Amino acid sequence: MEDNKTKLIESRLGPREVRLDRLIRFPRGIIGFENLKEFTLLEIRSGAPLLVLQSVESPTLGLLVADPFAFVPGYSLNISDEEQELLQATSAEDLAVLVTASIPPGEPEKTALNLLGPIVINHRSRLGVQSPQPEGSRPAQFLVHMP
Repeated sequence: MEDNKTKLIESRLGPREVRLDRLIRFPRGIIGFENLKEFTLLEIRSGAPLLVLQSVESPTLGLLVADPFAFVPGYSLNISDEEQELLQATSAEDLAVLVTASIPPGEPEKTALNLLGPIVINHRSRLGVQSPQPEGSRPAQFLVHMP
């Protein structure tokens, strides 16, 4: 039931009720979807290593995302001063990092993480940015062995 603290949205996973205090605003949007600003994170299933970064404004846009630190030893990224200001980040502990994942149809063993376009979210301010990393600074993709 929708009230002033939740919102019913359509998502790639079907209808979902989301808490308004869990929405994430992307002031610049996400690369390729700059006009979409409000997203939420949805669990595919409890304990799954992948989540869906779901647009609240467009039910067809839901990106598979994962925590790169859980898969890539030594993963690091550079966040510009402008991005830190946009995120209203005062501490690294306020930030969560996600990367998009792609799974070829019928080939989960070829799941790949995009390491060059991390998404950084300040979980306190509920603000997010996509922070493109310089090519050559790390491998562009990392193949993941999904259980």
